[in-house]
Amino acid sequence: MSETGLHNLELLEVSSLIQSGRTSSVEVTKALLQRIADIDPQLHAYVTVLAERALSDAAAADAEIASGKIRGPLHGVPVAVKDLLWTVDAPTTHGMPLNKAFMAGEDATVVRRLREAGAIILGKLQQTEGAFGDHHPEIRPPVNPWNASIWSGVSSSGSGVATAAGMCFGSIGTDTGGSIRFPSAANGLTGLKPTWGRVSRFGAFELAASLDHIGPMARSAADAAAILAAIAGPDPKDATAVHLPVPDYLNEMAAGISGLRIGIDRGWVIDGVDAPNQAVIRSVIEVCEAQGAIVQEVRFPDPTEIVADWTPLCSVEAAVAHEDTFPSQRQAYGRALAGLLDLGRAQSAMDYQRLLLRRADFTGRLRGIFQTIDLLLIPATGVITPTAEKMKAVATDGELASAMFSFTMPFDITGNPTITLPGGMNENGTPVGFQFVADHFREDLLFRAGWSYQSVTDWHRRHPFS
Repeated sequence: MSETGLHNLELLEVSSLIQSGRTSSVEVTKALLQRIADIDPQLHAYVTVLAERALSDAAAADAEIASGKIRGPLHGVPVAVKDLLWTVDAPTTHGMPLNKAFMAGEDATVVRRLREAGAIILGKLQQTEGAFGDHHPEIRPPVNPWNASIWSGVSSSGSGVATAAGMCFGSIGTDTGGSIRFPSAANGLTGLKPTWGRVSRFGAFELAASLDHIGPMARSAADAAAILAAIAGPDPKDATAVHLPVPDYLNEMAAGISGLRIGIDRGWVIDGVDAPNQAVIRSVIEVCEAQGAIVQEVRFPDPTEIVADWTPLCSVEAAVAHEDTFPSQRQAYGRALAGLLDLGRAQSAMDYQRLLLRRADFTGRLRGIFQTIDLLLIPATGVITPTAEKMKAVATDGELASAMFSFTMPFDITGNPTITLPGGMNENGTPVGFQFVADHFREDLLFRAGWSYQSVTDWHRRHPFS
């Protein structure tokens, strides 16, 4: 088959081509490796490309598929993973030169499950230092393929850029304060932040253990559903991974959203955001109502205090995660991550207890909202497509920080699942995203909403370049 445009197909489209024999995993893998070689020198999404292993795994996938053994929708499809997930065949740096020689003795559970599902792992994707706010000074940040001046997201920026630019058909990101959702919105992707505990964190370097979520970044809700189904579920190596069955997301999502109750706090998500966000949210409401959803008003608890609590809460957990190397190797750390760890080490037990009490209270208030609705509709971020230069001020500009994080951090605090979807284009030609939020472990509803929305819109089928 022609390779023209192959890299822009959705994961499930490529899966169908491979598994029907219309192309091969080896052919697709070679095409994507060539694309990485051609454009990643300008985009800087990959830390490590595993070309030899990928081609070997692709040949094995082709042989299995030819024999009639098809493992599932990921079988033979090239994907990539964020460079905080352990892999036995490449270093795992966690965005830190300090770890450039770290070789794990086993794959992270997520990586192992991808390989067991037959996915072809092309390589490891760039991220911010320690998965916090800034890239290490020695690392070139990934470049947004839609517009080089626009922020590419944090910290799963490599995952967002690689997936949007056609250098993989899906990727794994992590989200502690918004790092699946920001790069998904900035790069025009569908990103799923699962419920905390839905996906095992074994073999993933921590930023903050109780805030870290691992999930898929893809080109459609259906693609994300296929990936989550492969990586989710209990894990004897991570006692916090819940013992709940993993739904058949792909089969259930076609139920659509007719009759589902979608809550919206208009004062927060329309009156309180910029004009491009307002336009997207209003258009999403129209689409949902046309498909039979019931849109109703809710009152979201004021997120101001809980957003302010995120940094000290994260700082304590991050300080524990880095205690073996910080402050003993402070010189190896960038300014932003070092500052976070200093803050964490300075918190008192009483400070931390107050954070936990406010966290429990806010989580309970949000749980109450989901007694009356099925989904919550909100923007992906309060400021549309900020420039990379503007985001340098987020640590000191309280108004900017509040606008950026009010729609992401609360749901890391509570552990609720969210799906980010592309819903429009800004006047500068860059994507605008929005989110649905669900109650704990109701990712099935998120995929239903995402599939339903994408069945009648085409924002997810737009690409930054050919």
